[in-house]
Amino acid sequence: MAELAPGACQPAPLRESKRLSSPLSSTALRVTGAFGNHLHALKTLSESTMRAYLSDVRHFACWFETDLEGRMFEPNHISTPALTRYLTHLELLRLQPASINRAVVALKRFCGWAQQTGLASGDPARNVRFMRLVPTTPQGLNDLEEGALVRSVTRHGSLRDQAIVVVMLHTGLRAGETCQLEGRDLILEAEKGTLRVTGRGQRVRDVALDAAARAAIRRYHPALPGPSARLFPSTRQGAALSPRALGDLIRKYARLAGLEISAHDLRHRFGSVMARQVPLRRLAQIMGHDSLKTTALYTRASASALQAEVEEIA
Repeated sequence: MAELAPGACQPAPLRESKRLSSPLSSTALRVTGAFGNHLHALKTLSESTMRAYLSDVRHFACWFETDLEGRMFEPNHISTPALTRYLTHLELLRLQPASINRAVVALKRFCGWAQQTGLASGDPARNVRFMRLVPTTPQGLNDLEEGALVRSVTRHGSLRDQAIVVVMLHTGLRAGETCQLEGRDLILEAEKGTLRVTGRGQRVRDVALDAAARAAIRRYHPALPGPSARLFPSTRQGAALSPRALGDLIRKYARLAGLEISAHDLRHRFGSVMARQVPLRRLAQIMGHDSLKTTALYTRASASALQAEVEEIA
């Protein structure tokens, strides 16, 4: 796991906020580095989640050492009022509630770990509350936008990029799940296919491939990749494509099509379309949702889309 170089306090998470320029103390670097090693040893978090949690804690450490009268960042110095002040600071930066809540999760993990390892005598984050989230309806692509994106990648993209876009549109995989696919995860037959997907919490699910997804994969891989080979490797490194690189890839073809979308919007598109066709519990299984409440948002989105179509016809 990448560590910050001494003197470079540039936590990359929390993208809505500006990066902090004050350097972390050697103590803060040592403690946050140990926490990063702890996260890595858990084997239950994705690489992107580990990076986000570690970066959130370092962001807090930077704030702690610059805004709290220059106090050195040590776990035993952290108090509940300090955590509350920090969350207020994030609100003033106009971060989204989901981003602030992710920071809360990271800090709760950090403080719990510090108490367990004897670096702190208590857990000041235990009673820190999450921000209340107002459920929002996922905004996926419409038919015209999906068509424009597919035409864009077909015209300008490689066979790999075409396969990525089509597979994501037709399976609803998360960016991180797509990047981690290997040859052993793919079962491809004449008239059916399956991807074995490792999702959040290392939970595994099987996702069916329709004809469009199977055809896109066959064009890219006339001969199927070896079991340990990445299904969609990085063209520069040959290793796994990173979620950030995949996001850049989607935005590139979207801009060429005159769209402003993210990789996650392809997942929303799949969820919204499938919500009209399959039962709620089955859709939750396909998309790897922990809660049916999350999946139900796609049902609401589908209802809104249908209402819009009715209004248009009228």
